[in-house]
Amino acid sequence: MSKDHEDEKNDAQSGEIGRRDFVALSVAGIAASASWATAAAGLEVVETNVDIKTPDGTSDAAFIYPKTGSYPGVLIWTDAFGLRPAFREMAKRLAAEGYSVLVPNPFYRVAKAPVFGDVSKFDFQNPTDRAKLGPLMGSVNAAGAAEKDAAAYIAFLDAQKQVDARRKVGTQGYCMGGPLIVRTAAAQPNRVGAAASFHGGGLVTPNPDSPHLLAPKIKARMYFGIAANDDMSQPDAKDKLKESFAAAKVMTEIEVYSQSQHGWCVSDMPVQNGKPIYNKPDAERAWNKLLALYKAGLS
Repeated sequence: MSKDHEDEKNDAQSGEIGRRDFVALSVAGIAASASWATAAAGLEVVETNVDIKTPDGTSDAAFIYPKTGSYPGVLIWTDAFGLRPAFREMAKRLAAEGYSVLVPNPFYRVAKAPVFGDVSKFDFQNPTDRAKLGPLMGSVNAAGAAEKDAAAYIAFLDAQKQVDARRKVGTQGYCMGGPLIVRTAAAQPNRVGAAASFHGGGLVTPNPDSPHLLAPKIKARMYFGIAANDDMSQPDAKDKLKESFAAAKVMTEIEVYSQSQHGWCVSDMPVQNGKPIYNKPDAERAWNKLLALYKAGLS
């Protein structure tokens, strides 16, 4: 057996993609998806507002897609500040790469989006500001809520002419959205082909419903980008993630962004302790990881 084949076998057994293997998978994904990926960057996109019926009500959402053609669907789970311009811009950028993107208001049970005004003025040190997040996050984190929502959102995507339902769906999540992509991939294993968490919170908990314990239900390729301060506060989380997904033989890459704080990917995050949270170089690095993951997994 060649060294490359031995490396591939070891990677498969460990459940973690090595750098060489991840690049190879990305190249393979690009070739397999040439019908939608070729010359996709820079596509003209259309931004629409839609309402989606769920078992618990009606979710307002942004649906953004290339002006012509049919592409893989992507579901974006926002952070705790919800659907707002920063995530619309993210969705437009992704759509221009050749994806049809849905960004729901995760808090539709409580309020229409946007639920906050100028996010950059939010003060994490202010108890009054922090108290606003609890009811919002609780509405989507309730038992079974995200799973019901994910089913409705993916069904919506699959019904749109701008979505190629023959291909797998991707999902990405930020902060509180990190656990939601895991729950989505576990609840919709036959539809979700790739899922990415960026500075996800609560991925590993001591509770029996901890997201990392859902690994055996997942078939998607997974990516976890972990913030430096999250890793510092819970240094064993990445190891437990790795162990859980390796045991389930789920193809997974886990990285710690050692120069970035929780929230580094989202452009409108407020300044904290006198320093900006958004880190453009690391946000771009994470973006390229996302594109590679989707090209490999959404075939």
